[in-house]
Amino acid sequence: MIDPTSEVPRWRQAHAILVDRIRSRAYPPGERVPSVVALSEELGISIPTAQKALRQLREDGLTYTVPGLGSYVADRPQT
Repeated sequence: MIDPTSEVPRWRQAHAILVDRIRSRAYPPGERVPSVVALSEELGISIPTAQKALRQLREDGLTYTVPGLGSYVADRPQT
């Protein structure tokens, strides 16, 4: 979970949690990632913080966004 006393920014902590869920296949390829609001509520972070974590996932190539439908886990070869 998010450690509010950590020096690591909350968006980076949220990003690490999401990356772990994708790599462990808790969120398998093609599955919708929770919305910004759902992540905000689940992790106890602000909406802008959740948006930044999701944006970084997209920039990392781990997710893609379908306008009006949400973000989905990208198909990636196993490493």
